[in-house]
Amino acid sequence: MTDKTEFEIKSAGGDVAAAFDEFMRAFEDFKETNDRRLDEIEKRGAADAVTSEKLARIDRTLDQLSVKTRRLPIGGKAGVERSGASLQHKAAFDSYVRGGETGSLKALEGKALSVGSDPDGGYLVPDETESTINRALKDISPIRAIAGVRQVSGSVYKRPFAVTGIGTGWVGETAARAETSTPTLSELSFPTMELYAMPAATASLLDDSAVNIDEWLAEEVRIAFAEQEGAAFINGDGVNKPKGFLTYPTVANASWSWGNIGTISTGVSGAFPASDAGDVLIDLVYAVKAGYRANAHFVMNRATQAQVRKLKDGDGTYLWQPSSEPGQSPTLMGFPVAEAEDMTDIGADSLSIAFGDFRRGYLIVDRVGIRVLRDPYSAKPYVLFYTTKRVGGGVQDFDAIKLLKFGA
Repeated sequence: MTDKTEFEIKSAGGDVAAAFDEFMRAFEDFKETNDRRLDEIEKRGAADAVTSEKLARIDRTLDQLSVKTRRLPIGGKAGVERSGASLQHKAAFDSYVRGGETGSLKALEGKALSVGSDPDGGYLVPDETESTINRALKDISPIRAIAGVRQVSGSVYKRPFAVTGIGTGWVGETAARAETSTPTLSELSFPTMELYAMPAATASLLDDSAVNIDEWLAEEVRIAFAEQEGAAFINGDGVNKPKGFLTYPTVANASWSWGNIGTISTGVSGAFPASDAGDVLIDLVYAVKAGYRANAHFVMNRATQAQVRKLKDGDGTYLWQPSSEPGQSPTLMGFPVAEAEDMTDIGADSLSIAFGDFRRGYLIVDRVGIRVLRDPYSAKPYVLFYTTKRVGGGVQDFDAIKLLKFGA
């Protein structure tokens, strides 16, 4: 193994496969350098500063290459058949965005009785544009990629659940059947809140017929939408935004009850245990019932993942492993890792690692329709596009997600 300390990311040239190969080489160097660091700690009581600095540089490179290997292009599939109505809507929307012409859009939306259509608040983007934005959000929003997603036409989605189950039991073929009890039902409510972005365009951009307005708009708003909703799905307080899973009441998993999220403690304030650190991750995994583990993910931020990446099991095998192919997530103890920067850093009593089946545990509710209001007056000579979508979210199954608490 060559003793590289820097890896030229630019050599990948935007090629995901090349970036993936480079990532795998970097990870091998990471393991070699970390083994050297651990050996130095064991022999001298401390790691050499040069070794620690090299490990930190490789760690930063791994983070950058990890992003590059998961990067996906924006835009829809080529050659998709479009209906006449879709083409008509696209042409009318293009005329509205470029020149402010509203007559065709008003006629189309009035004829279709479109859900969410409101001329005072803008006009609905074409279905293709909405699909492009939502697909891009899923590609770059870690929680949306693993959570359950439901589209609704109203402002609130309500989901009933049974607090007590229906009475059941065994009985003989000819024996009398006792009357079963009626289940007690309750209701979870997920209101959708308005999320907005306001990209600006120049007159020359709008006049340029070579510019694909759909792709331009999707590219401009996807990052803003993804960052805002990604933070809310984790830490949102539920006031004018979704309620994040870290803001629900927590309780030690041994005392878990519905409405709370169970936690497993490391036993050390703000750190993993000094020895057998991987054991607490095993405890976290098996705090989740078997039915949820099949589709489970770890969720943590980059700083936490950097610490987890150094952990080994009793046989000296690294618990964290890179993905086996481009575009896939790395794994921890065989489960995929979703990197979410809005997860808290490791600190005293922090909830820095989540594990569970987020598709069953956390629900994202999207109201159908993304609207755009053209504003050529507020920031002359630029044209602003006030773009809104309505989205909500919250925990729908409190038994599907568990948290690792870095404390006693």
